[in-house]
Amino acid sequence: MQNELKISFIGGGNMAAALIGGLAGKLTAGANIHVVDINAGALEKLQQQFGVTTAQQIDAAIASSDVIVLAVKPQQMKDVAAQLQAHVASQLVLSIAAGIRAVDLSRWLNGHPAIVRTMPNTPALIGQGITGLAAMAGVSEQQRNAADAIMRAVGATVWLSDEALIDPVTAVSGSGPAYVFYFIEAMQQAAQEMGLSAEQGNALAIATFVGASQLAAQSSDPVSVLRDRVTSKGGTTHAALVSMEASGVKDAIVRAMKAAAERGKQLGEEFGSN
Repeated sequence: MQNELKISFIGGGNMAAALIGGLAGKLTAGANIHVVDINAGALEKLQQQFGVTTAQQIDAAIASSDVIVLAVKPQQMKDVAAQLQAHVASQLVLSIAAGIRAVDLSRWLNGHPAIVRTMPNTPALIGQGITGLAAMAGVSEQQRNAADAIMRAVGATVWLSDEALIDPVTAVSGSGPAYVFYFIEAMQQAAQEMGLSAEQGNALAIATFVGASQLAAQSSDPVSVLRDRVTSKGGTTHAALVSMEASGVKDAIVRAMKAAAERGKQLGEEFGSN
C-alpha cells in the first residue's frame, strides 16, 4: 500500500464514494484522502466509513495533495477550476467529468499541464467498472501510474493515445450500462407478456446477462462464435435473431452509439466555449 499518496476529491457523490471505497486502506490510508463537497451529510458518511478528512469548500489542504480528482458535474467545472487556481501547482489533476476537454480544463487552471481525463462507468460502484483514460503531454510517468492505480481501484482501465477517443469510449462503456438495462427491460417485458411473473422474468433476464457476460469474458473465442454455438438453424434462437435482423436491431444500436459519441463531442465544444 502506497501510504504516502495524498489525494483530494472535489465532489463527494456516488462515483467519488466508489473510488474512495476502493482506495482507502489499500492504495493509501484514509487519512490521506481529503474530500470537498457542500453536502455535509455526504461528508460525514465518508468520514465515518473511510476515515477521510473533509471540508465544505475548497481549502488549503488541496495544495498539499499529490492528486486532485475532479468529481463534479460538467456544468460546475469552470467555477470549480476558478476556485482551484490558487491551490494547483505540480499536482496531477484527474477529471472524471463527462464532456470537459483537457485543453479547456488546463486553460481554466492557468495552463496547468498535468491533466488526465477519464471516463469511468457506473459498475465502478460495485468494483466492476472500466475506465478510459487520456493523458496530456505534461503528465509524468509517475503521475500516469498514479492515475491508473486510482481508477483500477474500481475496475479495469484502457489507456487512449488520443483524447478524442474519449467520446467513443463514452458511447461504448460510459453510456453502455444504460443499453444493457434497456435490453433487460425488454426481456422482462417479453417474459411477462408470455405468461411469466415479473419476479421470474427479472430473475431470468438478469441471470442470463450476468452468465453470458462472464462466459464472454472468460472465453478465448470471439462473441460471434459464442453466439453461433447457441444458434441452431431453424431453432428458437435462430428465429429470434432473424426477427432482430429484420427489425434492424444491430444497425439501430450502432447508430445509437454513434449518436452518443457525437453528443459527447458537442458537449465538449459547448462547455469549452463558455
